[in-house]
Amino acid sequence: MAHPEGSRAQREQRRGPVVRRYGQMQAGTTDQHLLDTRGAADWVHEDPFRVMRIQSEFVEGFGALAELPPAISVFGSARTPRNSPEYEAGIAIGRGLVESGFAVITGGGPGAMEAANKGATEAGGVSVGLGIELPFEQGLNPYVNLGVDFRYFFVRKTMFVKYASGFVVLPGGLGTLDELFEALTLVQTKKVTRFPIVLFGSAYWSGLVDWFRDTIVAEGKAGPHDLHLFHVTDDVEEAVRLVTKEAGM
Repeated sequence: MAHPEGSRAQREQRRGPVVRRYGQMQAGTTDQHLLDTRGAADWVHEDPFRVMRIQSEFVEGFGALAELPPAISVFGSARTPRNSPEYEAGIAIGRGLVESGFAVITGGGPGAMEAANKGATEAGGVSVGLGIELPFEQGLNPYVNLGVDFRYFFVRKTMFVKYASGFVVLPGGLGTLDELFEALTLVQTKKVTRFPIVLFGSAYWSGLVDWFRDTIVAEGKAGPHDLHLFHVTDDVEEAVRLVTKEAGM
C-alpha cells in the first residue's frame, strides 16, 4: 500500500503511549486541546477522559471505604414497600449484622436497601450506601451514614465485593440478580474466597434454585458442588449466622 510522501514527522504523531499514522492523525496537540478554552467541550465526553473519570471513582471509593470494619453487602429490590414483611426482614437483618460486629453495605436506594440501612443505623452501626447515577434513581436513603455515588456500575460492583465479607440477597429484580450472579461467578472461579452468599426468602428464590439444579447442573453447565455456593433461608437469625460465621467472625 502506498503511503503519502513526506518525512516521518509529517506522517506519524505520538501522544504519550499512543502512535497515530496517516489517516488516524489528529490536528493539534494534547496540550493545545487542554489549554485552548475557545474550542468545543466535546473532549470531556471522549473515551480518554472517561478513563480518568473511572480512575477517580475508584480512588474516591477506595478512600471512603478503606477503613470500614468487616462488612456484609445486603441486596434487594428498590420497590419493596415499607409496610411489607420483606422490609421488616431487611431491618432485622441490618440490625442483626451490626449486633454481630459488621457494617452494612447496600446500594443506598429505597425499598429493601433502605430497610437494611435503617436496621444498621438504628443499631448504632456503620450504614453504607453505594449509589448509582440513574435517570429514575431517588438518591441515597436517609439511613445511610456513609455514602458514595458512582457513575459506573462496574466500579460500584467492585466496591460491593472488595469491602464486603459476604452477601445477603433479599427478593429483588434485575439489579439484584446481577449482583448475585457476579458474586456466584467470583466464588465459583475462586476470585474470592470465604465469601458466603445467603438468599433470604425461599418462596421467592425456589424457582431460580430449581432451575439452577434441574437445568444448569443437570445439563452439565455447572457442577453439583456449585449448588453449595449459596444458602437459602427464611429465618433472619439463621441468615445473619450463616453469613457472619462463614465470613470468619
